[in-house]
Amino acid sequence: MDDLLIPHDSISLRNPNGLIDEKNPAPVTTVPAASVELHQLAMMEDRMGMTITSGNVVIQKDSNNLIGISIGGGSPLCPCLYIIQIFDNTPAALDGTLQSGDELVAVNGVSVRGKTKVEVAKMIQSCDSQVSINYNKLHADPKQGRTLDIALKKVKHRLVEGMGSATADALGLSRAILCNDALVQRLNALQRTENLYRGLVSHAKATLHTFFDLTQIYKVFGDTFAAIGVREPQPRASEAFRQFGEQHRQMEKFGVTMLKTLKPILNDLGTYLHKAIPDTRLTISKYADAKFEYLSYCLKVKELDDEEQSYAALQEPLYRVETGNYEYRLVLRCRQEARAKFAKLRADVLVKLELLDNKHVQDVVWQLQKFASGLAKYYANTAELLSVVTLFPVEVDLSHSAFQYKSTGPQSIQDNEDIDEFEPEEKREVKEEVLIDTQNPPLIWMDGDNM
Repeated sequence: MDDLLIPHDSISLRNPNGLIDEKNPAPVTTVPAASVELHQLAMMEDRMGMTITSGNVVIQKDSNNLIGISIGGGSPLCPCLYIIQIFDNTPAALDGTLQSGDELVAVNGVSVRGKTKVEVAKMIQSCDSQVSINYNKLHADPKQGRTLDIALKKVKHRLVEGMGSATADALGLSRAILCNDALVQRLNALQRTENLYRGLVSHAKATLHTFFDLTQIYKVFGDTFAAIGVREPQPRASEAFRQFGEQHRQMEKFGVTMLKTLKPILNDLGTYLHKAIPDTRLTISKYADAKFEYLSYCLKVKELDDEEQSYAALQEPLYRVETGNYEYRLVLRCRQEARAKFAKLRADVLVKLELLDNKHVQDVVWQLQKFASGLAKYYANTAELLSVVTLFPVEVDLSHSAFQYKSTGPQSIQDNEDIDEFEPEEKREVKEEVLIDTQNPPLIWMDGDNM
């Protein structure tokens, strides 16, 4: 166009009616080639409402001659090259300037437009100790990336989390999985610890309730033996019953003291069970939500990659790729931010689980030792109390009817030996009743009508 027109030439404009306006010719204005190229690029890109700003960063290479970025896009399908991922603990990650979705414009002052990602990677590797990168920073709103598709993927990952891999495969549910996730084992250990504490609290509570009932029985025994001692006429037996009753009353006091000592153990174990573990579970629930969001973005990126590959295999154009692939770059940025949030919460969960494990190892041993020492002290005091003096055997005066008990029902004699328990008078009465002849009729029959 520049070779065919000069500044004094004019062109005709066609109005909407198709007529040529020859009276008001438009003068030709010379436009620099670079401006035309930028204008054409702006017309080609579909930024989806996002903005970009230019910048430059110098990154020092590591010992492997790498800066720690993954590049995507480029010729022949995409008009620009962009960063797919920033790897952890690499020069680019430590610098913090570049992010996923940012466009690469030049490397050491050499433009990368129109080049493939392999060529750009070689340009970076060919540099010496540092790389100067010109970039276009993508200013993306993460809320724009949280679409309905991402929400549904989070729900799917939450459902798949509770089922086995075989079941998910049978249902045809695609999902992203964290490989070698040590936190899953820690969560299983937390569940076992919670079950252990729940069993300890339940068993300790049942044991203390049983001991309380036992102390009440001791008290009843003590009152009963004290009452017997008061009514016993024999002095030695009275004193023995009185002391025996007093021992049971002391045993009841020892039991109450022991219960007061061991009751705080239930509160300590309950604090761990009902406060520490639920607080950790709340942090885990937040971590799980961030985890499912990160996995959803990973799955979305995989789906977009598969879509690009399928279109490339069919040699068909894909609109989002030809216009800068901003949708894909937005998902990449959202994935990076979701990963950062997920990593932070994961670190918090690991720290809390570590503290919880340390408290469990130290606290449960101390509480069990305290519980065992309380029971041992109670039994030692009881044994010492009962071994002070020998009270039995004692002589007690019993009445003749001491072992005869009133019965509301008929009594039957099962053995012949039971007859010996009767007194001689009762034996004679039994013999006299047996001497009555019940087999032969009486000699004189008395009829009421013939009297």
